Amino acid sequence: MTETLATGGCQCGAVRYRITAPFENPHICHCRMCQKAFGNYFAALVGTKKTALHWSKGQPSFFRSSEVVQRGFCKDCGTPLTFAYDTSERIAVSIGSLDHPEAVTPTRQYGMESCLPAFALLHTLPGSTTENDIPPDFREKLKSRQHPDWEH
Repeated sequence: MTETLATGGCQCGAVRYRITAPFENPHICHCRMCQKAFGNYFAALVGTKKTALHWSKGQPSFFRSSEVVQRGFCKDCGTPLTFAYDTSERIAVSIGSLDHPEAVTPTRQYGMESCLPAFALLHTLPGSTTENDIPPDFREKLKSRQHPDWEH
């Protein structure tokens, strides 16, 4: 078996993958299609060879967002997982679906024509930790249904 360089999957754990080739072109895309697909200001993606992406649990569902692009996602929880041009030998996985997203730093931005004005201000907003935002009595009742960030 080829060495696994990264693993990831959806929020509920129904779909898991492993990657056996180095990452390429870590980026964010601001195009309107990516904004809608991710329900966010942008999509954070990192590429690899299509032949290096192996589904280790379940299979994604796909949405053809244009005549030449297919996007993979979990049909159970909706997590965006992949983006690929039909004619490319490469596929991109969503950085947020990686078990170690902190290992990938975007180096480029695409789709700047659709970059939302608020994006330039995000780094200036005040912030807090999740624990500080949830009262202790409620935190005790909160049980995450999110799949842990490691291969099973």
